[in-house]
Amino acid sequence: MRHRVGHRKLQKTTSHRLAMLDNMVTSLLEHEAIQTTLPRAKEARRLAERIITLGKRGGLSNVRLAERQIRSRPILQKVFGELKDRYADRPGGYTRIIRLGFRSGDAAQMALLELVDRPAAAAEPKAEQKVEAKPKGKAKVKPEAPKAEAPAEAKPAKRKAKAKSEK
Repeated sequence: MRHRVGHRKLQKTTSHRLAMLDNMVTSLLEHEAIQTTLPRAKEARRLAERIITLGKRGGLSNVRLAERQIRSRPILQKVFGELKDRYADRPGGYTRIIRLGFRSGDAAQMALLELVDRPAAAAEPKAEQKVEAKPKGKAKVKPEAPKAEAPAEAKPAKRKAKAKSEK
């Protein structure tokens, strides 16, 4: 059983894990949505919620506590300004995890970690943008210029020369 186990190790050394999570939280607060693996998203969510709570409380000591993880001055100003106002009436639950399926390379479960109540213009993540489909059926092929045909004719001649030299 996992009683009183504090966090996931994520198969990283302590220093690597802490630096990675700090960077993920900073990116989340900057872009308001990040795509990562599910266990990483769950760990980053814990830290992000604490940072936003510090921002809501305000005060110099809370700024210094948040500055331990977020070392970017503009992001800190966003936390203690814009995000403080946005989540003033919300008692918690500032983030949302949306499962995106499995990554094709290693079948890791992917997730979208985003801030709730973010502006509608930024609500559509990059992973879900649709690409225009190519039309089905045979496409009309334009005849190629004579310059393109000249190298194509030269290739069979070289092959014949190689075949004769090999015999």
